[in-house]
Amino acid sequence: MAGGPGLTEPYGKTFNILVTTTENIPGKQYEIIGIVQGNTIQTKNIGRDFTQGLRHIAGGELKAYVDMVSKARALSTERMLEEAEALGADAVVCLRYASSTVSAGAAEILAFGTAVKYV
Repeated sequence: MAGGPGLTEPYGKTFNILVTTTENIPGKQYEIIGIVQGNTIQTKNIGRDFTQGLRHIAGGELKAYVDMVSKARALSTERMLEEAEALGADAVVCLRYASSTVSAGAAEILAFGTAVKYV
């Protein structure tokens, strides 16, 4: 994932923070501020589970779950960027995502990276 000034997440907030999965930003010198992170925990929906269960039997993509995970990833990214913004960061480098099962039917999505300030 990469984004530049004006990066907008699906929830409508705009950030003037560069986001990249790489360690370096070509042409930029910066100092490290620290690690930033954002997370969310999403649970399944009984109605969605039923329809997706039928899809699982028949085969094919579980689109409702894909949508749920995409929104969770966007929300986690937004929360990470809010933390970076509060620290005065110009960019977040080394963006990574992780997921884990919290309990039956609930999963955590974590976005994390290194907040940096241009020098």
